[in-house]
Amino acid sequence: MKTVMATGTFDIIHPGHIYYLEESKRLGGRDSKLVVVLARDITVRAKKRIPIVSEQQRLEVVKMLKPVDNAYLGSKTDMFKIVEEIDPDIIALGPDQKFEIEFLEEQLKSRNLKAKVKRIKDFKESPLNSTCKIIKKIKSMKFDDNIFKDC
Repeated sequence: MKTVMATGTFDIIHPGHIYYLEESKRLGGRDSKLVVVLARDITVRAKKRIPIVSEQQRLEVVKMLKPVDNAYLGSKTDMFKIVEEIDPDIIALGPDQKFEIEFLEEQLKSRNLKAKVKRIKDFKESPLNSTCKIIKKIKSMKFDDNIFKDC
């Protein structure tokens, strides 16, 4: 059984996340195990933006997703620490993740890790296939205050 590791923020879950996780699991073959590592809140703030959903809630939701066998929070200081602990066969990168495969492979090799890095090439095409698109849509909407009387 191969272990595939997928990583990401998974802030507001959308079809693009599910597609990425399904495609990641497929990289390992029929009986593979998918482990997901979520970026910590401090990492998201430093690299993207303020997360909408806390790291603990994001972790809880990702663990509930059908393709996911297990999920963990990443390290606050060393992104390879969890890779050393899990020792996956494959690390899947999403098409929009800004990692260079060659850099990651060099780092893995220097730590005597066997994982191969593979990038998922396709996106799930849908109008709201990214967290940023969802946030932008919400920000652009004009809401009547009565709509949110129960919130």
